[in-house]
Amino acid sequence: MPYDQADIPCYQISAIATKQKPALSGKRAGCKRGMKILFITSNRIGDAILSSGLLAQLADQYRTARFTVAAGPAAAPLFQDMPRLERIIVLEKRPLAGHWRKLWLNCLLHRWDIIVDLRGSAIAWLLWCRRRLVHRSQQSEAHKVVQLGVAYGLDTPPQPRIWCSADRTARAAHLCPVGAPLLALGPTANWVGKQWPIDRFATLAARLTSATGPLAGAQIVVFGGPGEQAMAAPLIKALPEGRVIDLVGKVDLLTAYACLRNATLYIGNDSGLMHLAATAGVPTIGLFGPSRENHYGPWGANTMAVR
Repeated sequence: MPYDQADIPCYQISAIATKQKPALSGKRAGCKRGMKILFITSNRIGDAILSSGLLAQLADQYRTARFTVAAGPAAAPLFQDMPRLERIIVLEKRPLAGHWRKLWLNCLLHRWDIIVDLRGSAIAWLLWCRRRLVHRSQQSEAHKVVQLGVAYGLDTPPQPRIWCSADRTARAAHLCPVGAPLLALGPTANWVGKQWPIDRFATLAARLTSATGPLAGAQIVVFGGPGEQAMAAPLIKALPEGRVIDLVGKVDLLTAYACLRNATLYIGNDSGLMHLAATAGVPTIGLFGPSRENHYGPWGANTMAVR
């Protein structure tokens, strides 16, 4: 997908030596034995998913490198099944920026070949490193994935990627059987302004899965995170008895991703689950209220954002 000219000035990158060959080129590169890459990503699930394509580019380009990923507690589990993952450092917020001190102490004794810091912190400059890529955000109307691709000089936007083990895939096949029509719903969100009314979810699901609907007789699987059971309970109660699979708070992020790959259609609020569904390749409809769909709409083929 080519870039629009308006996308170009969306980010600045600080680099240790501007004359060096870019750390990200989209092409396989030579990789010295024992190469180590530190990737610092978001606290939020959605942002971490949208930027995962950069991590995938690094993994594809440097085929024997070992990776350390630093992320917030909610997003960290997304990377558990990544190949050549050395460790995950969970950045749990602490007073007086204590989480950054923890990260520095965890990384201080290592010699890094590349540090990518999507948080724009000073940490990369306080560690020994051959090449640093640190974001400095600027105004742009482009989607976040496009912004990242432009920032790193990639020919095309970096497609988000999630890695998922065979064990999780097998469990997902048991929870959400492959082949049968399956409507996936994401009725929860991190604040009330992003939540489409539950009764509308129920009405839509009933119409889609009715005898004359496009997903006639489909099972309906409801997704949500830990602590969101009360938010989703009215919807589960309103759906046709015997055709509901309740996974709210019952599976981890990567198992949810594996389940979503088996779905026929996903409809949900603007949330991390929406981005997880889009990355899983399921046709995805994201429901938007106050947030900006031009920045945070679901990314991928067969996706759309509606208000």
